[in-house]
Amino acid sequence: MKWKQAFQDNKALKTYGGVLAALLALVILFSFLSPHFLNTNNIFTVLSQVSIIAIMAFGMTFVLMIGEIDLSVGSIAALSGLVLGLSLTWGLNGPLAILVTLIVGALAGLANGLISARLRIPTFIVTVATMGIFRGIGYATTDAKPVGVDDSFILLLGNKKLFDIIPVPVIIVAVLLVFSHILLSKTKFGRRAKMVGGNKTAAEYVGINTKSLQTKIFIISGVAAAISGILLTSRLYSAQPNTASGYELDAIAAAVLGGTSLSGGYGTVFGTFIGALIMGVINNGMNLIGLPYFYQQIVKGIIIIVAVYIDVRNKGRILGK
Repeated sequence: MKWKQAFQDNKALKTYGGVLAALLALVILFSFLSPHFLNTNNIFTVLSQVSIIAIMAFGMTFVLMIGEIDLSVGSIAALSGLVLGLSLTWGLNGPLAILVTLIVGALAGLANGLISARLRIPTFIVTVATMGIFRGIGYATTDAKPVGVDDSFILLLGNKKLFDIIPVPVIIVAVLLVFSHILLSKTKFGRRAKMVGGNKTAAEYVGINTKSLQTKIFIISGVAAAISGILLTSRLYSAQPNTASGYELDAIAAAVLGGTSLSGGYGTVFGTFIGALIMGVINNGMNLIGLPYFYQQIVKGIIIIVAVYIDVRNKGRILGK
């Protein structure tokens, strides 16, 4: 059939068709279950909420691309938010406090990258450890107390709407989406990341410094988590030491739902963004229909299992298994 051939020939549809169909099905489902779902304000609310996970998931996409994992991003986001709040209380202005916060995120990512790459410790172990370390530093620094934020520049990042319609976080995530796509798909850096994820030994044979690349990618992940922490702090009007707990799983789920392979070598940030939208629609839809929180956790757990199963199945198909 002509439409089927057109689908097979269209690269974008072939890449994103399945995940877009899943997103559309969820939108239709929740629009029937709740009359408030397709409300304009609710749609922009979903986009604004999704932006925090999406940005974190962009960084996770780079990490998964090389066949590694970063379970510390939620803790980095929380720590970054606390650094932002404390920087403001110490008298720094908004932009300078943001700069300090991004540096802290980069240093956290650098620590993950150096420990795992130089000491050859699996990133799963390293980031499980630093997940506790970064979270503990946040609790110890503030004595487990929140830090209020009242800087107008910081607060507009998470709460202001451009032209009273488009939330600023949506604009930020759009800019980072384009930047991440170019970096991953159009540069030598991105091509090397895919090569390392596809076959690390072969990448080393052709002269790629895999340790340096891994370290740089974890820095990207740390900075992305810090940006998410800044937006989350802005939305909450305060920095909370226990915030962003479990966000690392949402980020991984968004990336894998969007087609990023857990074993490395393949992934796109556009797919990750669609995956984040799926997670956001599910969260928002479940809240609108009044599904209790513990049932929501069950649903999200099932989604992660399904996402991993799809990844394993796709890998098996590629390998002819």
